[in-house]
Amino acid sequence: MSLAGHYSYWVTIFLMVAGLYIVIARGNLVKKLIGLGIFQTSVYLLYIAPGKLIGGTAPILAASFSTYSNPLPHVLILTAIVVGVATLALGLAIVVRIREAYDSIEEDEILDMDSVGEEGG
Repeated sequence: MSLAGHYSYWVTIFLMVAGLYIVIARGNLVKKLIGLGIFQTSVYLLYIAPGKLIGGTAPILAASFSTYSNPLPHVLILTAIVVGVATLALGLAIVVRIREAYDSIEEDEILDMDSVGEEGG
């Protein structure tokens, strides 16, 4: 099969690398959460891509159909999306609390404030 035949896998790899790069390279906590969201999206695509068969139909038994698509990946991803939204909401709430405590959401500034607090206390 050609490279074009694996288009969804190439998109998955690109999103995974982009999300991981954002998480590692950025110091802004909101940008890190966005990177985690992009990374999660790549995992969703990784599970959904092989779940659909060309020519397959919903798993409803009928004499006219012989190829069925597996619904399990779609159900798992639906659950993963709900967990991902809850995790993102919790992360944003923690960022708000960090902003209130440190008056910044930049990782470097927060670490500098912590190191100054430890030396003085």
